[in-house]
Amino acid sequence: MKDAVDSLPADRSVEAEDFANRKLIRPSLNRADHNHAQASMSEPRERTERPDRPERPDRPERGDRPAGGGRKPAPPEQTNAENFYYQKQMQSKTPMVIVLRDGEEIHGMIEWYDKSCLKVTRNSQSNLLIYKPAIKYMFKEGENSKK
Repeated sequence: MKDAVDSLPADRSVEAEDFANRKLIRPSLNRADHNHAQASMSEPRERTERPDRPERPDRPERGDRPAGGGRKPAPPEQTNAENFYYQKQMQSKTPMVIVLRDGEEIHGMIEWYDKSCLKVTRNSQSNLLIYKPAIKYMFKEGENSKK
């Protein structure tokens, strides 16, 4: 049976011989050539250089722009202001009035809070766990301006 591959001397490589003399050729294309605006390719065209653009002082240079296309970054999803307020009221044990959506007022101190609920400690009554969507608004007990 014959070998399918011709034998070569061990010191010569096929890859080195084939790729040694190749060079990259990059043709320069005009915009009309690139967009295929030319009707016929048979007529030779003169090569025109692209004119330099004038400086635009109203726009920053590409290197000076912030990453992300020059837009301001989006505001954070959560500011933690609500958490800060609850922490402050819990530490100072401030008596609070929590008004529910149905108009009921609950008097007590915020003992604990979560993403979805508050635990309110009351003096003469049982403690309550109130879901935040049920709360209309809340205020410190001394700041009641209605009465």
